[in-house]
Amino acid sequence: MSAAVERRLASFRAARGSPSPSPRPVEPPGEAAAPEASEGQRAAAAGPGGGAQARPGAAAPVWARPLLLKVLLWAVLLALFAELELGLPYFVLSLLYWMYAGTRGPAERRRGELSAYSVFNPGCAAIAGTLTAEQLERELHYRPAAGR
Repeated sequence: MSAAVERRLASFRAARGSPSPSPRPVEPPGEAAAPEASEGQRAAAAGPGGGAQARPGAAAPVWARPLLLKVLLWAVLLALFAELELGLPYFVLSLLYWMYAGTRGPAERRRGELSAYSVFNPGCAAIAGTLTAEQLERELHYRPAAGR
C-alpha cells in the first residue's frame, strides 16, 4: 500500500481505538492471494462478528435477533396447536397475518414514491406504463380490422 493510505488507515484505527494489526511481510503478487483467502476462511469460521473478540459495533448474538425469536416462537406455537389438533387453522391464520403484515406500511414508502396501484396514490395518479381503460378503448376503436 502507498504511504498515504497507510497513514489514513493508521489514523482511522487510532480514532476507532482498535489495535493495529501485525505488519505482514511484503510478498510477490502471485503468493499474496493464498494468505488472504485463508484469512477470509478463518474470519468466516470465527462467526458473523468476524472475530472471537466482541466489539462494540459487532452484530447481536444469534439468540438475540428478533426475527429468529419470532420464528422460534411461531414454531413452538405451531407444535402446541398441532398437539391440540388445531395446527392447520393456526398455519392458515399465520399465512393470512404474514400477507397482511407484508402489504401494510404506507409510511415505509419514500416521499413522492407512487404505488403500483393507482387507487392508493394521491388523486389516483397512475404510474408510467399503466394501461388505462381509456387507452385500451382508444386502441380497440381506432385499430384497423384484422385480415384487411
